[in-house]
Amino acid sequence: MTDCPCGSAKPFDACCGPIIAGTTPAPTAEALMRSRYSAYVTVNVPYLEQSLAPEERHDFDPEQAKQWAETSTWLGLTIHSVKDGGEADQTGQVDFTASFEYQGNRQDHREVAQFKRLDGVWHYTDGRMRSHDPIVRGPKTGRNDPCPCGSGKKFKKCCG
Repeated sequence: MTDCPCGSAKPFDACCGPIIAGTTPAPTAEALMRSRYSAYVTVNVPYLEQSLAPEERHDFDPEQAKQWAETSTWLGLTIHSVKDGGEADQTGQVDFTASFEYQGNRQDHREVAQFKRLDGVWHYTDGRMRSHDPIVRGPKTGRNDPCPCGSGKKFKKCCG
């Protein structure tokens, strides 16, 4: 494998490989996120468990993780945003999408993941699924305002 599965455009051996192998700690929360994605691609289940925060390991199912990793076709990782999680931080947040094909269906797993540093080592603590960006609505139309449909009538006499 030449290019790292995480999408960094770096060789695996210079990117996520040393982090997964345990020879280099992840310097940032984003680096840990990228290495966890690469661990799914390379089916490195022990690393997936080890990179979890200790209090989160109780419900990790290695067999289920292995089955999912092996039967999925991994299509790519997109990092949408990173909040904190730098080399000097103790916590961080990464908003990402992991794209894969499972049982013939393409899926996009969008998550805002939380990370914390314990004894100098980054760990995944939990994540919150995100299906889409928040809907942003315009200002509320009042009853006596012109109707936003463009009819020229008052909102209350048209679409209201």
